[in-house]
Amino acid sequence: MRLTILGGGGFRVPLVYRALLDDPAHAVSEVVLHDTDTRRVAVIAEVLARLARGHPAPVPVRVENRLDDALAGAGFVFSAIRVGGTAGRIRDERIPLSEGVLGQETVGAGGVLYGLRTVPVALHIAERIAALAPAAWVINFTNPAGTVTEAMSQVLGDRVIGICDSPVGLVRRAARAAGVDPAAFDVTGRVGYDYVGLNHLGWLRSLTLDGTELLPGLLADDAALGSFEEGRLFGADWLRTLGALPNEYLHYYYFRRETLGSVRDTAQTRGEFLDRQQGGFFERAGSAGGPEGAYELWERTRLEREETYMAHSREASGGWQRDSHDLEGGGYDRVALALMHAILGDSGTRLILNVRNGTTVPQLAPDAIVETVCEVTAQGARPLPCAPLPEDQLGLMLQVKAVERATVEAAVYKDRDAALRALALHPLVDSPAVAARILERAAREA
Repeated sequence: MRLTILGGGGFRVPLVYRALLDDPAHAVSEVVLHDTDTRRVAVIAEVLARLARGHPAPVPVRVENRLDDALAGAGFVFSAIRVGGTAGRIRDERIPLSEGVLGQETVGAGGVLYGLRTVPVALHIAERIAALAPAAWVINFTNPAGTVTEAMSQVLGDRVIGICDSPVGLVRRAARAAGVDPAAFDVTGRVGYDYVGLNHLGWLRSLTLDGTELLPGLLADDAALGSFEEGRLFGADWLRTLGALPNEYLHYYYFRRETLGSVRDTAQTRGEFLDRQQGGFFERAGSAGGPEGAYELWERTRLEREETYMAHSREASGGWQRDSHDLEGGGYDRVALALMHAILGDSGTRLILNVRNGTTVPQLAPDAIVETVCEVTAQGARPLPCAPLPEDQLGLMLQVKAVERATVEAAVYKDRDAALRALALHPLVDSPAVAARILERAAREA
């Protein structure tokens, strides 16, 4: 089975390839890389060559510079593109900050700006997939993942599935804090969970081991909550008040004043850090001495990236360094591989994915993309029923979903009013006048 990776020059592509090499099922027989930046994809191909060296069953890799050539014959398409590159992300963050509101690539005004720029490209890709590889399954990791998956589903229907590593990382860290042996995750049915929301806006509301509920005991245990990332990020008192464990990105919503204070006067936004770090990697990799040197440089850069993830939110919640357990998560590479295995094996595996809502959250439209627990078979991912949402969770979901749908509408129809509505209605943008200024400046600097 051929896997095509769009955004094949992306920094994290080697993680996907390493997971494929370690896959005992050998689900993928060939990897095709496509990227609009030929220099970057050439560097990543060198890193993959070093990973494959000496492996008993290396997966062949080739680079295709034309999108149509990359898509033809694909069984799975993994989309992880970044429209506008890190320079675009810098603008998405700095323009809102200049107006005193948060800008992040998936959250707040920054997420809306990124979505407006990305949706037209994602729709073009979806149309080419529908024409050239209509039987392919599309795994979307392109951010903002909920918005982009929703746009692509207008063309591909249920054959596009969004993934994120944050939810499964939360589940695994919470389970470990509650005393669950990590090996229990490898035994079907032992660990259960109820997770629902939108991408980067969800809540873990139940966690069970062999049918026994663990979440109330975890929430009551200060030491256990203090042993993992989300517990430290939100604090025991607030988590007990919520009665749930939020996705880490909800820190932007619940602690917006503190996070804004940490970010507003920063000398370097996350986008600026990644622009410097990854730009430096690709510059140095060309003279690093072939695949071996490129790989070693990539590993050092990757570790620094992971250690600094969400640094501003950690600073706003008291300041602490990520430990080895925080760095453990689902890994988007492992989520993608698990999804492919579940479809190919018709296994009924349960995964947290971004899919069409159906009737899971009755207050949302059936075609709205939600992030929730799904059962995956050869027919795709089916969202499972979940317990009713309390008003606070539902209200936030409804408002942010309105923002996502307005973003898609604005991008598809070049509708300024829809773009202004998307920005002004976001919970982290406190004024329509601010939204209008952000939109005007983004248009000027595009």
